[in-house]
Amino acid sequence: MKFNRILLSATLIVVALVVQVSVLARLQLPGAVPDLVLLTVVALALVYGPVSGSLIGFTAGLVADLAPPADHAAGRYALVLCVIGYLVGLAKPENGRLTSATGPMAVVVAAAVGSTLLYAGVGALVGDTAARHVGLGFLLITAAVYDLLLAPFTVPLIMALARRAENDPLADATGANGADVASGWLSSGTGLRIGNQRGGLRVKAARGRASRAGRIKGVKRL
Repeated sequence: MKFNRILLSATLIVVALVVQVSVLARLQLPGAVPDLVLLTVVALALVYGPVSGSLIGFTAGLVADLAPPADHAAGRYALVLCVIGYLVGLAKPENGRLTSATGPMAVVVAAAVGSTLLYAGVGALVGDTAARHVGLGFLLITAAVYDLLLAPFTVPLIMALARRAENDPLADATGANGADVASGWLSSGTGLRIGNQRGGLRVKAARGRASRAGRIKGVKRL
């Protein structure tokens, strides 16, 4: 992973975890807790792809496992978010751009449901039956609803920050991203070539006016 990816991902994960633990977890909402860490992993995976998404998911899950007040075995949520990050990264569009909000919202719902099921499944393997007491169906519904309501305010912003970090001028200009950006500038009609043509026309027009003025002055001198 590039340094700008690592720095941005680490910053976003820490901020998301702090907000989730100090604010969202204290709302005492019925059912699941809005998972801002999951939404951060989903947004970054949609931009960076499956490999980076799995690495970011594993790191975010491990930090969440170790952060207080964690009440489960370390590595459990790391495994869940690693799998979710990889699967979400597979949904990354080829051009890196999403044309509508329907796709990301469907991915958020699938990630919320999948992470809850996977977390409960891993818990059942290690003897954690907390999901049974709360009700797995209620957890799935509330997790999907809460994350879907929170997603429009977080996922687009995180994706925009990730794309901006990818287009950093300090990044390797000889890489594929640099080539894509350059070709996009040339093919999207940004006005670079048109601007040069306009500039040339303006220079020619100015020279023509100057030459005509010179001829007029010369006639008056005569």
